[in-house]
Amino acid sequence: MSDVTMGASASYVQSETIAAKAPPPAPKHRPWTPARVVGTTWLTLWIAGGLGILWFLLNSNSVAVVFGGDGLLPVSITHNAKFLIKYGEKFVSGFIITLKLVAVSMLLGVLLSIPMTFMRMSKNRILGGIAYGYVYFFRGTPLLAQVFLIYYGAGTFREPLQSVDMWWFFRDAWNCAVLAFTLNTAAYQVEILRGSIESIAKGQWEAASALGLPKWLTFWKIILPQALIVSLRPYGNEIILMIKGSAIVAIITIYDLMGETRRAFSRTYDFQAYVWAAIAYLVMVETLRRAWDRIEARLTRHLHR
Repeated sequence: MSDVTMGASASYVQSETIAAKAPPPAPKHRPWTPARVVGTTWLTLWIAGGLGILWFLLNSNSVAVVFGGDGLLPVSITHNAKFLIKYGEKFVSGFIITLKLVAVSMLLGVLLSIPMTFMRMSKNRILGGIAYGYVYFFRGTPLLAQVFLIYYGAGTFREPLQSVDMWWFFRDAWNCAVLAFTLNTAAYQVEILRGSIESIAKGQWEAASALGLPKWLTFWKIILPQALIVSLRPYGNEIILMIKGSAIVAIITIYDLMGETRRAFSRTYDFQAYVWAAIAYLVMVETLRRAWDRIEARLTRHLHR
């Protein structure tokens, strides 16, 4: 009985040796195609531009490396950053005001876009026409013109606004900027949300109806979560556009980041003011982009295998 068992187990053992596989061939030298030449040239220009900006900032603040002297390291760095010492705190204040403006406008825009989306998708012609006209106007006209219409146009109706006790709101540049940005971003968010909802297959509505689910429950529990995932990337792009578009509020006496930059340049005629402003906007946009990528990866982790 043991011999039979040993014979059966031995039949599973392979008697032939497996030959080792040959190592993979060495990678071939990539040819210099026109696309590679253009890409390398473009990357070189970007690096040269970055180094040029760095040299300009160091030179503007009299940063220098001095060799010699006492101490553990015979090297010291000297600087004379008068511009940053005088205006650095104001730049930080403008940076915070820009973030507040974008955050408040986006939040109010989300709240306004939800009912406007229902109106836009409504079969009622009156409601649909009102929503279409709103979206058409605020997407078809420049944001700068909308800010001017609200801020300077409100002065034309000062007496009627005072009669309804609303002049206190429109005489403040901050309130007018928030209102203009809210109305503008809400118009774009309406189309983002509407497109995302309509991208969901109608079969899901039909399946939920077959199960006896009411339409409102189907929308909130099935359709809307999927639509929000689809709209994540467009929403991120809209926030980035709002951050860059917020610079125009400096024209109506709001000292945001660009407002402080213009004031600093008008007093010093030092071009590094705009360089620091560009770096600050780049930091805002890049930080938001990376955070949004993490949020999107977190919410869509079930879609990846």
